[in-house]
Amino acid sequence: GVALPLIGDLAICAPVVAREAAEQGKASRDHWAHLTVHGVLHLLGMDHEDEREAQAMELLEREILAGLGYDNPYED
Repeated sequence: GVALPLIGDLAICAPVVAREAAEQGKASRDHWAHLTVHGVLHLLGMDHEDEREAQAMELLEREILAGLGYDNPYED
């Protein structure tokens, strides 16, 4: 079993990831990484309901992804 307390579930739909990655001209692997980080930040209580929250969440996403070797997901 898992000894750590669970904070929630993260469900990501593979066909949607593939479609969005193609539409955005991104590698599926990169989009998977972004959506995973984004989802975990939601599980940790972050949100993007207003501009201030969105900017804070996007900054943290960029920092985490950069630390994992991924490009900025918000750049075209």
